[in-house]
Amino acid sequence: MALRTQKRGTADDTLFSKAAAEQAKKSGAVPLAERMRPVSVDEYLGQTHVVGGGKPLARAIAQDRVPSMILWGPPGVGKTSLGHVIAATTKSVYVAFSAVLGSLPELREIVATAKERLSYRGERTLVFVDEIHRFNKAQQDAFLPHVEAGTITLVGATTENPSFAVNAALLSRCKVFHLESLGEDVLVRLLGRALMDAERGLGASGVTADDDALMAVAKAAGGDARRALGLLESAVAHVANGDDAGVSHGSHLSLGNLTEVLEKAPLLYDKGGEEHYNVTSAFIKSMRGSDPDAAIYYLLRMLEAGDDPLFLLRRMMIFASEDIGNADPRALYVATSADAAFRRMGMPEGMYPLAQCTIYLASAPKSNAVTKAWQRAKAMIDERGALPVPKKLRNAVSSHMKAEGYGAEYKYAHDFPDGVAPGETYLPDVIANEIFYEPTDRGEELRIGQRLAALREKRRGGPP
Repeated sequence: MALRTQKRGTADDTLFSKAAAEQAKKSGAVPLAERMRPVSVDEYLGQTHVVGGGKPLARAIAQDRVPSMILWGPPGVGKTSLGHVIAATTKSVYVAFSAVLGSLPELREIVATAKERLSYRGERTLVFVDEIHRFNKAQQDAFLPHVEAGTITLVGATTENPSFAVNAALLSRCKVFHLESLGEDVLVRLLGRALMDAERGLGASGVTADDDALMAVAKAAGGDARRALGLLESAVAHVANGDDAGVSHGSHLSLGNLTEVLEKAPLLYDKGGEEHYNVTSAFIKSMRGSDPDAAIYYLLRMLEAGDDPLFLLRRMMIFASEDIGNADPRALYVATSADAAFRRMGMPEGMYPLAQCTIYLASAPKSNAVTKAWQRAKAMIDERGALPVPKKLRNAVSSHMKAEGYGAEYKYAHDFPDGVAPGETYLPDVIANEIFYEPTDRGEELRIGQRLAALREKRRGGPP
């Protein structure tokens, strides 16, 4: 089951579950970022433009009249934590539901329980849906009647622009709050709090830290609180327990011994940062280099990191014309069909057309002749401007135009063998013999090139 219910101060919180949770925290089994989740608005750092004093959401939380909402922002800025704070502060039962692992039957079970809870105990249910953008339209629509009826309060979290990631019907019933990357000053405050907190944080370790070391961690985190706390936890373990060689660095975290930890930290894939563009570039170049194995690898790298599949499909549709073109005209049909299929399927089933399209494009013959053709035409326009259209190609829609020679001497192509008028030209007179499209000898363009060569020769009045 991909749901988790949290109730405070009830029989559901058994002595056993409390003891187990405390033991897990003390043993370090629970990551620091999870242990340090705020439990009140006062503990919640950052996002003052959303939950600061006097702001609408802050007032709604204080008055226990929280609306359904969409929390939009990059990873690690407090979307999930804000959901916890709302549930803990208001008289709501918190239910976490994963858009990746959850299913409609599970949602129906949540709603049925929420109805009973509301009817018999007067308790509202707050359903927190992480990565709500991964639901397709039909799945998102399943929330509509229950949000409208007030059976549940929906809090959806997304890293994608909700205008595109959430369907209009559901979006119209929710308030949208845009959470921003956390500033370095906020992260330093959070790190300092974690370092001093002996119950939930790292205070029991006895490790202290220089201000510039905490600032270095904040900078390395790039606005992501989860990453910042993860780096701090690794750094404290490094100086308290010794490095890989067992050498202890004492109980103080300085900029010097922190550098070793930051160098060992795993690379972060940020959908808005450099690594995103690096992997996207590798994906495109692998398809261009006709390596389906590398292409499918980078596709999965991006999807696993949370990249929007529609972004990837858009890139593949561009690729189908830019790098394959008429060498295999079917490539564009495959790409657009994959896009349409994904929009109907959603995830995880949409993985099939994504993978199929990637492998087809990587395996197809390549040509950038179409790209070169329009670039050459554009360069000519930039250089020569808007050259006059030959009068013979203009429509003579009035007697005056006919008198001016519009349409005169135009040769109707269908009146000639093979639909080609010998000696006829169509470009402006001063560039009449320019060639912009030069097919390659790969794939379907080999046949296109042979046919074009014959047609061009006939138009020049050469031998049939």
